[in-house]
Amino acid sequence: MRAQSRSTLCDVEAFDALLREALVVCAVICLPVLGTAALIGTLVAVVQAATQVQEQTLTLLPKLIAVALIVGVGGHFGLELCATLFKDALEHIPAIVYSLT
Repeated sequence: MRAQSRSTLCDVEAFDALLREALVVCAVICLPVLGTAALIGTLVAVVQAATQVQEQTLTLLPKLIAVALIVGVGGHFGLELCATLFKDALEHIPAIVYSLT
């Protein structure tokens, strides 16, 4: 019985490591886009405050262009990370499923 609980513990650790890797991949993919949007939004807000021009399209267009640029440049890297995570998840599925039965 002790060996079975040890095996389950290892499988739970494998699931935990897979979940942690998924969260890191999500953060690595999302943070550059969110940081760019926040930085551009702050810069546009400062310019709007200085010039007292409160046009809504002026806030959206620069952020949209910057985010599209970041996604275009870093998209391949993000897809590679997702593919690696998917491959790791598929490799760990049998161990996780068999530990539950």
